[in-house]
Amino acid sequence: MEPKDRPIPRRSLGSSSGIHYGSFVNSLSSLTPKAEEKEKPAISPRRAYIAVAVLCYVNLLNYTERYTIAGQVTALCLSTNTIHFFICSFLLLAPLFGYLGDRYNRKYIMIGGLGVWLVTAVGSSFVTASYFWLLMLLRAMVGIGEASYSTIAPTIIGDLFVGNQRSAMICVFYLFIPVGSGLGYITGAGVANLTGDWRWALRITPILGVVGLFLLVFLCPNPPRGAAETHGEGVTEQSSYKEDVKYLLKNKSYVWSSLGVTATAFLTGALAFWMPTFLSRAQVSQGIREPCVQEPCNPIDSYIFGAVTVVTGIVGACLGSGLSRRFRDKVPNADPLICAIGLLGSAPCLFITIFVASASIPATYVFIFIGELLISLNWAVLADILLYVVVPTRRSTAEALQISVLHLLGDAGSPYLVGAISDAIRKSRSATHEWSFLSLKYSLLVCPFVGILGGLFFFITSLYIAEDRKAQILPTHAPVTHWQCSSSGNSEAEMGQVWI
Repeated sequence: MEPKDRPIPRRSLGSSSGIHYGSFVNSLSSLTPKAEEKEKPAISPRRAYIAVAVLCYVNLLNYTERYTIAGQVTALCLSTNTIHFFICSFLLLAPLFGYLGDRYNRKYIMIGGLGVWLVTAVGSSFVTASYFWLLMLLRAMVGIGEASYSTIAPTIIGDLFVGNQRSAMICVFYLFIPVGSGLGYITGAGVANLTGDWRWALRITPILGVVGLFLLVFLCPNPPRGAAETHGEGVTEQSSYKEDVKYLLKNKSYVWSSLGVTATAFLTGALAFWMPTFLSRAQVSQGIREPCVQEPCNPIDSYIFGAVTVVTGIVGACLGSGLSRRFRDKVPNADPLICAIGLLGSAPCLFITIFVASASIPATYVFIFIGELLISLNWAVLADILLYVVVPTRRSTAEALQISVLHLLGDAGSPYLVGAISDAIRKSRSATHEWSFLSLKYSLLVCPFVGILGGLFFFITSLYIAEDRKAQILPTHAPVTHWQCSSSGNSEAEMGQVWI
């Protein structure tokens, strides 16, 4: 039976009390070897696996829809314009859904958000050029669905599984980010090429999304928060939103890993929106292809780049998750080190990609493949880090704030920044196809430097991860302690303890 959709009685956790929030949990044993053998699941394994499959399906559609326009070279100016509106809607809504996700029925929140996403996504495909403002508004409202889903879905998985099972399920869930992104390119370019109108591509994912909505309603549970770590009982204690934010800002692993994931998102966003265009201009510059002046353009670059994104995403996420499970027990800070190595290793690959494009397109694809493979090591590991350094009742808020930052400064901001730099460089000379290619080439040089910066952020995370991880654990033999305190800063002697 799912928790009632009403506010939970609140207890203020004043920061002056010096209480470790992990004391609300009998044992976050997902952080210990073979934890899944020690904990009794709150929901049957079969139902939990079905729930993950549903969440993965919706995640696939989410990213397919987002990158549908990006798969078409001539629609990129439209795609970058929608970024502004998407950022505004997402920044306003993600923290709200994070707050609601830590306090109310998460399943209902996702269903409502997905419903809005379906209506606005299909509605935007029918807007004519004379109502461009309406198109921007509808594309911005798509952020409602993504904000509700992206902030909540990982926390549900975190409450269904523990230990290596959780890591594996998170890996599977995040596999569908690159898979969906790659399919977005292929779907967008393919449908536009077949129909001669890119708007038809925007109607594919909403149709499939209706199926996802029904699956979410009937097959996805709403487990108690912290159920996987507390034998299904869950954690009910809550704090104010201000106290949640203060807790997260004091969590060094969360802060530095959030900066690292923002750098990762910066790279994926910039490459996703500009690499097909860059490759197309490179071939025009070399005389291999004629410039595209009328739709539909040659979609081959979008097809190839989409396929590379899918393959590297699957292989990279599995490899990163496998390395994490292999070394986590031996090296306490293995997870952030894997992320750091991935980003630092991708930097020289991206640098070579940018400069070799003017000489050899096949060699360019080789280095794109290696670079994206190294970047993809991070996704599943990053999600796992957040789940084990943040307590269950604050995970939705943590997801929301992290996603807001990574969209603002990462995958939503980077395409605009690269485009703005390219425009500024291109305007310094008379416009030619060669100069258009070179201006984009020089603007993409920001990516290797961001990769190096992100690697440094993860190295800093590795200095704090073991300590922050332990802060959320109590020994399995310790009794559950329910603290009742106020923000006035009561001493430990004044706090009532109930031992069970």
